[in-house]
Amino acid sequence: MKKMTAMLAFLLAFSSSLFASYNQIWEESTLNKIMERKVLRVGLDAGYMPFEMTNKQGKIVCFDVDVARQMAKSMGVELEIVNTAWDGIIPALVTDKFDIIMSGMTLTSQRNLQINFANPYIVIGQSVLLRNGLEGEIKSYKDLNNPKYTVVSKLGTTGDLAAKRYLSKAKLRLFETESEGAIEVVNGKADAFIYDLPFNAVYSSQNPGKLVHLDTPFTYEPLAWGVRKGDPDFVNWLNNFLTQIQGDGTYDKIYAKWFESSAWQKTLK
Repeated sequence: MKKMTAMLAFLLAFSSSLFASYNQIWEESTLNKIMERKVLRVGLDAGYMPFEMTNKQGKIVCFDVDVARQMAKSMGVELEIVNTAWDGIIPALVTDKFDIIMSGMTLTSQRNLQINFANPYIVIGQSVLLRNGLEGEIKSYKDLNNPKYTVVSKLGTTGDLAAKRYLSKAKLRLFETESEGAIEVVNGKADAFIYDLPFNAVYSSQNPGKLVHLDTPFTYEPLAWGVRKGDPDFVNWLNNFLTQIQGDGTYDKIYAKWFESSAWQKTLK
């Protein structure tokens, strides 16, 4: 009888502990906080075509924003966009300035030490924008690995990392924004801009005849949504949400709007 009583007491204590732990996890879950707040806060850096840009009315639009809007709709909450400088976007997430990074961020092992990622939603790579006059001389990114060439990219991005890794012999200059780096090539002040293929493709189409796009990517870069560590509940929901929109055609419609059409370019600043 004593053994039975002791066992019962143990089971009750264990159950209470387990229930308390579950409640704590649920209370600390970002997903639960979003549902209680009734607002999904999305952090991004508006300047990366066609993932996030500012239109003529001053509104932040593009691919990631449309996906975020669909995400908020699935949660039954409002969407709040938090525009954040790229070099501070991970610290801002960690310190709870917003709930999730949806800003065309490449999933890297270095970033994964600081934050967690949901499953990749698109795979891209780095490509090269060349200044006019180099199209016959430079046929591959490898040809730029020479001290006589000046390459540019955006500070703190995988373009920055790729330039340092693959073009270590070239002169490297880094800028705060994509546009600042790309315009250096258009103006002939740099030989090449190293950056993500989607941005380079759009930028090239917007500046016909002013530069040359080597559009074969030379890196493999999965883009994914970033969240704070220790939140498997939120990551699970995000992965299931992504599977759902990819399966029901929602993702394809948003992708076609921003990647297969150029109509949206007329609406930007």
